Amino acid sequence: MNSRHPDVIIVGAGLMGAASAFFLGRRGLKVLMLERGLVGQHASGTNFGNVRRQGRILSQIPLANRSRALWGRLPELIGEDLEFIPTGHVRACYRESELELLRTYNSNPQLSELGLTIYQGQEMRQRFPYLGPDVLAASHAPYDGHANPRLAAPSFARAAVREGAVLREQVEINRVEKNGDHFTLTSCAGETFNAAKVLITAGGWGSRLSSQFGETVPIELRGPHMAVTEPLPYRFKEVVGVFSEIKSEIVYFRQVTRGNIVFGGGYHTHLDASALLSPPDPKAVVEQLGRLRRLAPSLSNVNVIRTWSGVEGYTADDRPIISASSQVDGLFYAFGFCGHGFQLGPGVGDVMAELIATGASSTPINEFDISRFAAAAVPTTG
Repeated sequence: MNSRHPDVIIVGAGLMGAASAFFLGRRGLKVLMLERGLVGQHASGTNFGNVRRQGRILSQIPLANRSRALWGRLPELIGEDLEFIPTGHVRACYRESELELLRTYNSNPQLSELGLTIYQGQEMRQRFPYLGPDVLAASHAPYDGHANPRLAAPSFARAAVREGAVLREQVEINRVEKNGDHFTLTSCAGETFNAAKVLITAGGWGSRLSSQFGETVPIELRGPHMAVTEPLPYRFKEVVGVFSEIKSEIVYFRQVTRGNIVFGGGYHTHLDASALLSPPDPKAVVEQLGRLRRLAPSLSNVNVIRTWSGVEGYTADDRPIISASSQVDGLFYAFGFCGHGFQLGPGVGDVMAELIATGASSTPINEFDISRFAAAAVPTTG
């Protein structure tokens, strides 16, 4: 394939971009992926690795269900193992008011596929004996789980290449223009690329490109903090997190089969628009360990062996952008996932491939349309 004349150019090769490239290739489209750094270097590879549907806003559930079905077919689908394990997911709460919110959420008919059950008292203690005495109740989603985020985007990118896609790393696009029936993309190094369709999956930096078409999205860059402990005896099957109305109580953790505990939650740095990296903050780990001890007291004395952070983009309304452009034919977006994108990744890739190839999505995504942030319209041709 001539890399300058693909059917679709994807700007950003994180999980959303790589998964989209894979599914577009399976639909017979020629794809060029352009990544400013390395595949999966940013949010896709530095997140917690939670493959959960529980706790999502209701409008995301159809997409999350579509994505969960794809997670269940890995590694058959892409030929590689992302270490996905459907261990279950627990949301623990400390107060009656939070329990009532859990009950209201769990009773919604849209969540029937999740198999949600709330446990309390002795039954909860028997089922989840590691939960601390302050925990009042635990909502359990048996089909959720976790996977290795460091593997996800690179594995999908390799699968996309096997489907015929071309991948270029270390290519930063700073200009996208529509010229007649095609787009011209220009890199910071002056290299140009042309295609009839463009998909922008540039994470927290997506608005830099969408704004060139009058579609500015208010995005704040934040750095979540994660850490991992030494290997411990394997006893925590479920992914466990605190559901609280008080941000300073939030923490979540999971144990990989090798024994290490991965934890994070409730602490973000706020980054400027030029940030490419988010250095970890020792204060975050100290705070998270305190919250972890309350949630699971047996983790009171653990040795942390590594900490890290990343760069995630948060929209003003805490909803992602998943849509066609409202201004320009042939332009599509999938960015700004507000720290909740990992589980959605395969489903977003499948939806974007369907939308780009057919003009419609069989999964409802109207709430995530970029037009809700529409600025002044611009001409549809250059």
